[in-house]
Amino acid sequence: MKKEKKMGFLKNNEIVYGSYPSDEPTETYSWGWFYENGTSDYYSLFSPNSIITSLKSLRWHFIVLKYLNPDITEDMFIRLCKHIVKPDNGFVNFNLNEDQLIETAEFVYYLELENPPANRIKKIIFKDGCGLDPVEKLRISGQLMGRNKEASASDIYESMLYINNLKQKITITKIAKHLDVVPRTVYRNMNDTLKKEKQELNNSLKYETLQCQKLHKV
Repeated sequence: MKKEKKMGFLKNNEIVYGSYPSDEPTETYSWGWFYENGTSDYYSLFSPNSIITSLKSLRWHFIVLKYLNPDITEDMFIRLCKHIVKPDNGFVNFNLNEDQLIETAEFVYYLELENPPANRIKKIIFKDGCGLDPVEKLRISGQLMGRNKEASASDIYESMLYINNLKQKITITKIAKHLDVVPRTVYRNMNDTLKKEKQELNNSLKYETLQCQKLHKV
């Protein structure tokens, strides 16, 4: 079983780790918003089913945290980074030594963040606490993105996230079924970045499964 993230430190210190888009949505629903052309102005870190699996991903999380908390002190930022990289706290699945951590945290802290951090484009944003389970979210996203039979890169990426959230292995067939397109359409639009992301998400799921099996053997 994946370790539950210890969010108390963030909440007790009023750390912001998510923000809704300022872009105008195409459609508004009780559960959230739909952006026909997508939006990159949405940040939502540390969802229950996510885990940081690489130094590159960790650095991006640090950058977003600094961007969302512009007035954070250096001391608090380093304490926050230390909390995140501690494996027992449930945010990462790899070890980072003290020197690497301090070097990375200080580098990020002194970055000039004049522009928002690079981010994936998303078309569907669900409100926190919307009350929908992963299966319901998958159904809604399939209905909305199924209007477009082209299966863009952002459509494919969102499909992968929803399938991963169901704790299922991501396959081309499942993506195609979700988007209501034929598999060759997904293959055609599956760029190298998406292929790598697909592999990382499946590896994360595999890691979680192995951890669960180990706990059951104890």
